[in-house]
Order: sequence, then C-alpha cells, then structure tokens
Amino acid sequence: MWIVVQMYAIFGKVKFVKLIPSKDEKSDICKKIFVKSLTTIGLLILSNVFMTLAWYGHLKFKDIKGFDSLSLMWIVIISWSIALFEYMFQVPANRVGYQGNGGPFSLVELKVLQEVITLTIFVVFSLVVFKNETFRMNHLIGFVFLILAVYFIFKK
Repeated sequence: MWIVVQMYAIFGKVKFVKLIPSKDEKSDICKKIFVKSLTTIGLLILSNVFMTLAWYGHLKFKDIKGFDSLSLMWIVIISWSIALFEYMFQVPANRVGYQGNGGPFSLVELKVLQEVITLTIFVVFSLVVFKNETFRMNHLIGFVFLILAVYFIFKK
C-alpha cells in the first residue's frame, strides 16, 4: 500500500499523519524499481557471459593457433584475467539489486536469478561454441523446474 502512517509524539500527544504520494511520485518509485531491476539483470547477464568464458572458454583453446601449446599455468592466468571482468559486473549487480541497499531483490532472489541466468548463458554457449553438445528432453524438463523454482522463490 502507498499509505505511510507516521506517529509524532508532541508534548505528550500522539498525532497520526497520513502521507499519500502523488501519482507522479508513485510513477517515479515504480520507474526506479524497474530501472534497478533491469540494471541488476543486465549486469548479471554480462557477469555470466564472462564467467562462462573464463570457466569453459579455455576448453576450445586447443583449436586456436598459439593457444594450443599453453601450459596449464597460462590457461589459469588467462581464465583469471577473464574472471576479473565477471566480478566487475557481478559485484555492482548485487549491490544495486539487493534490498538492503535499496534494490528490488532479496538475497535469495538475487541468487536464484543468477543461477537461472548462468544456466541459460551456459546452454547458449555450449550449443554455439561446442557444436557437438545436444540439448535433450531431460535438459528441457530441468529448465522447467528451474523456472518453477524462480516462481516459488519470488512468490510473496
């Protein structure tokens, strides 16, 4: 509800004041929540693109001239360098999106969003980059359950 009731104790008397935001103020509040939601989701998507590249991109290095002979140490250093960008987007996404910082999402909601985005990015990545991977019915059923998890996590 948009009605905020404030109590003021003035000289031993209790006074109730109703503060009803104007239509424009309601609209501004909704816009801020919408913008923070989109910003959080956008940053999580970018973060997960870099995370997927860092975690799985090196598996295709053997197919790239110059990278095919790198030692494991260099592969780890390159992956960590890519993962730095993951954190450059993940940390701001969590700070903007978290309710404790004025964002629209609880900690659990942020985590579930992140996991669904991670798996979605991973599926696209694996189908595009690793063309020998297949998307089967059991994968689809698993994703349906993930969507149901999101529904139940966000249900008030």
